[in-house]
Amino acid sequence: MDYLSKLEHQSIYLFREAFNKFENLAMLWSIGKDSTVLLWLARKAFLGHVPFPLVHVDTTYKIPSMIEYRDRLVKEWNLQLVVGRNHSVLQEGRTFPNGKATRVECCGTLKKDALKTVLEQKHYTGVIVGVRRDEEPTRAKERYFSPRDKNMEWNVEDQPPELWDQFKTDYEKGTHIRIHPLLHWTELNIWEYIERENIPVIPLYFSNEKGERYRSIGCYPCTFPIKSQAKTVPEIIQELRQTNTPERAGRAQDKESEDAFEKLRRDGYM
Repeated sequence: MDYLSKLEHQSIYLFREAFNKFENLAMLWSIGKDSTVLLWLARKAFLGHVPFPLVHVDTTYKIPSMIEYRDRLVKEWNLQLVVGRNHSVLQEGRTFPNGKATRVECCGTLKKDALKTVLEQKHYTGVIVGVRRDEEPTRAKERYFSPRDKNMEWNVEDQPPELWDQFKTDYEKGTHIRIHPLLHWTELNIWEYIERENIPVIPLYFSNEKGERYRSIGCYPCTFPIKSQAKTVPEIIQELRQTNTPERAGRAQDKESEDAFEKLRRDGYM
């Protein structure tokens, strides 16, 4: 079995294990490359059908083509979509673009708090998320089955060991579980798999007429493109094999403070 197939099989195993052990699951879908690969793997794991809803936390500051892509795949793949928004904060204008919040505070209210509201309203006990260890140092501390308390808060120092594919799935009532089937993948693996499976991704990832492309996609006030001539998936793969620039170098919120991202994740951020 080749390396990509091994990654795929491990992820499918994690999907099926989560579906077997936890009731009322949902899966986060940011519309980016990682969560779309996650969606592709979910369809493979359950023979073309995704047996749980996809949750998209919509800040209303996404690039319009991202929403168009989302709605097209929902229709084509017959997906159940739940959209979460923090309506009160948006109505009051307490966001970074309006100058009434820092970037990190804006992420906290429009993403973390909006997600918490959806989980409480829909009573989701487990959420499948497309994070990878190599993307950002805080995510390297995650487990495949990562417990949070009833407030979604993450105790980084108290995580279960996961050895020899033995996972803790028996938790006290009220525990919120995050499941990470892509934890062992790298950015390069993601693009190699996209190429092998011919997975449709947003054109924003490919170089435009200005010689720019997005390497990581989020809200437009805080996410910036990189200089690149990569116009195809093979060209992106070749570029990644030669670069030392961090994947999230274009994410402005990561630079606000040294531990900003870890604080967000401890409080329940994706």
